Amino acid sequence: MRLLLAIVLVLPHLASAEAKVSVTDLAWMTGTWVGPLGEQTLEEHWIDPGNGTIACVVRFTSNGATNIYELIVIEEEADSLVFRVRQWQPGFVPFDSQTMALKDIGERRVSFKSVGPGNFATLSYSRPAEDEFHIAVQTQDGGAFQLVLKPKH
Repeated sequence: MRLLLAIVLVLPHLASAEAKVSVTDLAWMTGTWVGPLGEQTLEEHWIDPGNGTIACVVRFTSNGATNIYELIVIEEEADSLVFRVRQWQPGFVPFDSQTMALKDIGERRVSFKSVGPGNFATLSYSRPAEDEFHIAVQTQDGGAFQLVLKPKH
């Protein structure tokens, strides 16, 4: 009976310890990824996670010019992860920004949901194979699309 009581008292604490996430859980995102986005090329460079953050520099290009660039930072906050993105047009003209909360995380996949204004309702990343990096987007107006990026060599 004491063993059963001990298990009942300890299990909730073990479950909450397992629920804590870290940016190190996103190490699979690290690398430089490139692929088409309509008429544009999307390039993402994710740096190694460390010190509570993982970050990405993104470039959208077409016709030999950069159209938009952005900075993504995923930070550890309150035993969870927060996704923040800020975009600029050429000349460092602010374009858009958004903050999202962790929705789901698993083996080589992570999803975020909007917590305020912005274009995305949800944004998900996954790496189903060593040479594939997927981004799934659901927009605030109900649209959805998926991008498949490959390693940039």
